[in-house]
Order: sequence, then C-alpha cells, then structure tokens
Amino acid sequence: MPSLITVSLVALGGAIGSVSRYLLGTWIQAASQSIDFPYGTLTVNLIGCFVIGLLSQLAETRGAFTPETRALIFFGVLGGFTTFSSFGSDTMNLLRDGEMVNALVNIGANVILGLALVWIGRTVAFWIWR
Repeated sequence: MPSLITVSLVALGGAIGSVSRYLLGTWIQAASQSIDFPYGTLTVNLIGCFVIGLLSQLAETRGAFTPETRALIFFGVLGGFTTFSSFGSDTMNLLRDGEMVNALVNIGANVILGLALVWIGRTVAFWIWR
C-alpha cells in the first residue's frame, strides 16, 4: 500500500500537470487560430512523450530519481499533464523487452478501444439525455 506521503506527492504533481496541460494546451490552440484541428492537445501529448522518454532514460540508466520523486514526476506531473506519455512509455518498454505482440496489443487496445469507448459513451449519453 502506498504511503500517504507518496499519494500526496502524486496528487500535488497531478495538480501541477493538469493546470500546465490546460494553460499550455489552450495557449497553443489559441495561437494556432484553428478550430479544425486540436493542436493544443497534440502539442501537450508530444511534449509529454518526449519528457517521459528523457526522464525514463535517466531513471533507468542513472538511478536519477528516488521512488518519491518518480511518484511526483511520472505519476503526478506527467500523469496529470498527459496520460498519453504513460501509454508511449509503456509501449516502448514492451518493445525494448522484445514483447512485440504485447506492444501491438497495447497500441490497438488503447487507440481502437479508446476511440470505440468514446463513441459508446457519447452514444449512451445521447440515448439517456435526448
């Protein structure tokens, strides 16, 4: 069971990441002046993927982070900033470990099932609140 301190660090990091996602995403979207494509979300997801890749390498090869710092940064800040970064990191770890089938299943499940469940959720909401 995680300690109260670790859970508190994740919560603090999550607040920082979520507010950062909101501020950066809305700023990028407004700067793009686009109503046709979600540039803000794409930017946040790509930045999150780059940062988690960078920091994961430091953590794995240099032991750069304590468990508490990992909880704050990886689960908290980056988890609040974008869960897409976690998806990218998990998939890369599977590929690194030679788990090609599991990596492809992870990609398919997250992308295809994720989109399908968004559609199902919207459909259910339409039928409930029409």
